[in-house]
Amino acid sequence: MKVALFIGRFQPFHKGHLEVVKEILKENDSVIIAIGSAENSFLPENPMTASERFQIIDESLKEAKISSEKYRIIPIRNINNYNLWVEHLNTYIPPYETVYTGSKIVKDCYADKKIKIKNLTRKLEISATKIREAMQENKEWEEYVPKACADLMKKWKIPERTKIIQNSSL
Repeated sequence: MKVALFIGRFQPFHKGHLEVVKEILKENDSVIIAIGSAENSFLPENPMTASERFQIIDESLKEAKISSEKYRIIPIRNINNYNLWVEHLNTYIPPYETVYTGSKIVKDCYADKKIKIKNLTRKLEISATKIREAMQENKEWEEYVPKACADLMKKWKIPERTKIIQNSSL
């Protein structure tokens, strides 16, 4: 069984992330979705909790008709030590053969490991940073995330939270 790893902060999980998961599942039997920086929340670049991100990803994948047997979502605390990061990550997740990433840092961390790295390039011009900025500026953001994500974020008042956090950190 081919298992892949997809790491991200998913602040928020957007349509670009969803497309990556679909692509990964075309090449693999299942995907481990590691929610990075799980300990960080209520910060400008990390407004949501790990639990909120977990629920958003799960609901978005269900909405996309992706079987829950095809993915695992695992929150991972960051240790801020690149030399130990992969080993730290591997203590929390099941074995995998390939890492899918567009992050230079993640690629560097895996450089001397015996794991395949698949480079991700953006197919959709979407970024979580731009989505958070749109929320802070009262601009449209819902079209960039799956409907399930938008619904939960509105229910939990995440757009309002991002504004409060941003204004309190100035």
